Amino acid sequence: MSHLDEVRARVDAALVEDVITHMNELLVELSDDAVLAREERYAQQQRLRNAIAHHGHQHKEDREARREHLTKGGTIL
Repeated sequence: MSHLDEVRARVDAALVEDVITHMNELLVELSDDAVLAREERYAQQQRLRNAIAHHGHQHKEDREARREHLTKGGTIL
C-alpha cells in the first residue's frame, strides 16, 4: 500500500468516526507530511475541512431544532 493510500484510509476512517478533534489532529499531521505531493495533501485536507464544516452546521441545526422544540409557547419547558 502506498503512502497516499494509507493517508486516504486514515482520512476515510476519521470521516466515518466523525470526531472533530481527531479530524483536526489529522489536518495538522498532514500539514507536516513531507512524503505527499502538495496537491495530494491539499485534497485530503479539503476532505477533512469539508467534513468539519458540515459537522458544525449540522450541530447548529440540531441545537436550534432542539431549542425550538423545548420552547413551545415562548418559554423553556
